[in-house]
Amino acid sequence: MPNGPPPEQRTGALEESPALFINRELSWIEFNRHVLEEAKDTSHPLLERVKFLAIFSNNLDEFFMIRVSGLQRQVERGVRELPPDGMSPSRQLEAVKETLAPLLEQQSVLWKDDLVPALGEAGIRICLYHDLDSIGKMAMRDYFIREIFPVLTPLAFDKSHPFPFISNLSLNLAAVVRDNETGEEHFARVKIPASLFSRLMKVPGADERGGRETRIFLEDLISANLDLLFPGLEVVASYPFRVTRDADLEIEEDEASDLLTAVEESVELRRVGSPVRVEVTPDMPGPICAMMAKMLGISQSCFYRQRAPLGMADLMALLSIDRPDLKDVPFTPSVPAAVEQEDRIFSGLRGKDLLLFHPYESFSPVIAFLRQAARDEDVLAIKITLYRVGPNSPIVDALLEARENGKAVAALIELKARFDEENNIGWARALERAGVHVVYGLVGLKVHAKVCMVVRREKQGIVRYMHMGTGNYNASSARVYTDLGLFSTDPVIGADVADLFNSLTGCARIRKYRKLLVAPLTIRSEIIARIEREILRHRSSGDGCIVFKMNALVDRECIMALYRASCEGVRVVLQVRGICCLRPGIPGVSENITVTSIVGRFLEHARVYYFRNGGDEEVFLGSADLMPRNLDRRVEVLFPVEDPHIRRAIADTLIPVHLRDTTKARRLLPDGTYVRVETGPGETACNAQKWCIQHRGSWQDERGV
Repeated sequence: MPNGPPPEQRTGALEESPALFINRELSWIEFNRHVLEEAKDTSHPLLERVKFLAIFSNNLDEFFMIRVSGLQRQVERGVRELPPDGMSPSRQLEAVKETLAPLLEQQSVLWKDDLVPALGEAGIRICLYHDLDSIGKMAMRDYFIREIFPVLTPLAFDKSHPFPFISNLSLNLAAVVRDNETGEEHFARVKIPASLFSRLMKVPGADERGGRETRIFLEDLISANLDLLFPGLEVVASYPFRVTRDADLEIEEDEASDLLTAVEESVELRRVGSPVRVEVTPDMPGPICAMMAKMLGISQSCFYRQRAPLGMADLMALLSIDRPDLKDVPFTPSVPAAVEQEDRIFSGLRGKDLLLFHPYESFSPVIAFLRQAARDEDVLAIKITLYRVGPNSPIVDALLEARENGKAVAALIELKARFDEENNIGWARALERAGVHVVYGLVGLKVHAKVCMVVRREKQGIVRYMHMGTGNYNASSARVYTDLGLFSTDPVIGADVADLFNSLTGCARIRKYRKLLVAPLTIRSEIIARIEREILRHRSSGDGCIVFKMNALVDRECIMALYRASCEGVRVVLQVRGICCLRPGIPGVSENITVTSIVGRFLEHARVYYFRNGGDEEVFLGSADLMPRNLDRRVEVLFPVEDPHIRRAIADTLIPVHLRDTTKARRLLPDGTYVRVETGPGETACNAQKWCIQHRGSWQDERGV
């Protein structure tokens, strides 16, 4: 416990006002603006720029499926409760559209006027069907007839044909055809089978020499050959469109017979959720849009006009092109000597803590830890929480092997991990069939904690080996997310982790942990108590300092506590990769608070909470961001870094190098916009992620960065 007063005994008084908060949705759009800026950044290799453009689009898809759909539901239900910034749901929807409009135009211009020409110069030609030569057109039309035509099903819609169901995120063509005998026009929908064919079709031809290739979009190929689908009719025009639907599952947990069934049924409903966005190209006539709006039962305010191609998340497929010269230079993550040999991993971890910083340091020791636990005759049990596992998981393979070898294995698999529900259901069933004790999450809560415990019998008795982290047990994401993972045999933390698993898998009611901070029980109150303690320490010593590095800062109570600290003169340094609802630099409120954000080659995902505490520093790592969902509706764990060498490495090296970034960092202004952090006079430019690559394996020995 901190030495300061409990959070109920607040220091000072600060009147809360909507003007003190940035709207959450608009803050998220600013984060996605940073992603788009990375796509514009010519310091990235060309295909990496394409990757950022695809990520920008994919992020928007999820934003509409979850956040915008939520705002629309609030409007429909007449929700009156306002967020801390005071914006009504309808005003937020208007602001979202206003803010996104220029970004969508920038996205289209970037693709058409910058990336497509640059790809062409690099030998990857992206063109339209009508730009192909006669040989190319003939080859692609022949391919269309043989492969694509048989799977297409045009669906007319008129008085005698009901408007067809448009599935979530599917790409479609609205075709206008004319019967020249009667002069009557008809409308039809053709679904683009993007799940069956590559969205970017490779055109065979002589230009394949020297790594050169030509690609056209699948919908363009289909559009150019619609005459084959409508024999006897004239194809007047075709317009691509795409519908985004509400995908935020509302799971009726209390009414279902079991959680697994409830999640399965809800996942099935995702594809048929209410429409929240229709993407169309600028040339789609207004009457067709009006007809579609009527058929879909939505307002035309849900229509977004943008230049083709729609659904740019599919551009990620270009990353499969074997052109290493157009991609980031790969590197080999380091492996600490203590865990280099898998068969000696327990002796390497015994009696000491070990911190790994992914992706700069390899995730393989975590896999080796579980694999060796599965094979070690002295290991009795393995317990783990799994949130996003991913396909072909070596983690799950190790758990299955452990069961084959007679170990007691318990896995809490969060079935409600958004967009991973089906994957997690599959793994849960596979583990259950193997005899693993599987817990399907908790009713009313998501289990987001990243904790694993191996129980081993040794000469001195039972020893608990823990791994706790900021990221998922997912080998794939560990290569592109920056995360911290700590191995420890601390017996007190071990007792806490054992209690945590007992509360998750059984009926144990743990109200307080010895060293761990656990949501929804204690994280908010303990973080705020430590902020209050820092205020009191600052009054006596004048050196108060709080540094948080996280993904998102939304929680009203935590923001107000940080404002109070700033008012008292405490230096508050925040690095928030995504959403930040706190306004820094407000005179008399937050002039002692700075906020930066880094968006670069890797997704900044680690959560670090540092308190100077009068020189007796505290550092916590873990799974929780300071958001109401994390603090109130999830099981989260923050764990202390108690090894003084590791704590110093975080405080003196990891945090400072990220705060010194002048290449990929942006600084948040009081109005909610960001500016690039610039290299000052006499300073050396710093790219924190490049520095971490260069110093992987030795960063914990660096000082005074």
